[in-house]
Amino acid sequence: MMNFNNVFRWHYPFLLLLLLLTRMASAESLLVLGDSLSAGYRMSASQAWPALLDKKWQQQPEVINGSISGDTAAQGLARLPALLQQHHPRWVLIELGGNDGLRGFPPQNIEQDLSKIITTVQAANAQPLLMQIRLPANYGRRYNDAFNNIYVKLAQQYNIPLVPFFMEQVYLKPQWMQQDGIHPAPDAQAFITDLMDKQLAPLVKHE
Repeated sequence: MMNFNNVFRWHYPFLLLLLLLTRMASAESLLVLGDSLSAGYRMSASQAWPALLDKKWQQQPEVINGSISGDTAAQGLARLPALLQQHHPRWVLIELGGNDGLRGFPPQNIEQDLSKIITTVQAANAQPLLMQIRLPANYGRRYNDAFNNIYVKLAQQYNIPLVPFFMEQVYLKPQWMQQDGIHPAPDAQAFITDLMDKQLAPLVKHE
């Protein structure tokens, strides 16, 4: 007569390994590496669009907000290895460079830092998604053109998706902007969430 206790003990390690692999396979995530535009400047993190997108997607995949207000591309790069080690994301949305541009950093320096972010993400076997950041027109055409071209060039160089800048549509509605004229207000977060859903879902849900 079969001893089911012995059978269970025999197969238990295999079942445990299978469960662990299943959990790992289902734990895909999108890491948002950004600045104040994604961090939820002057609002709770739960109000910011990454948290709302995570809720909308029901964590399939999970959206992890690794954004910090004020971060430059270099600061995001410095934080990236720890975030990759902690979360093991499958995708990383790079929403950085705006603070560099607002401070007038040389475009070649911004490009170098963003390039290092992309290669660091790729080295971790994750897919980089680069957001096209744009600056206010008062920064001058020459600087703006050089800044905008950074993102187009890197997307082409590394053959990665270039995600449109969500703020371009937010700027059109003054009621969606905070008083500083730079950051989106809480009232804009639902719109940004829906917009990012349309832009990101085809990239992360239908590979």
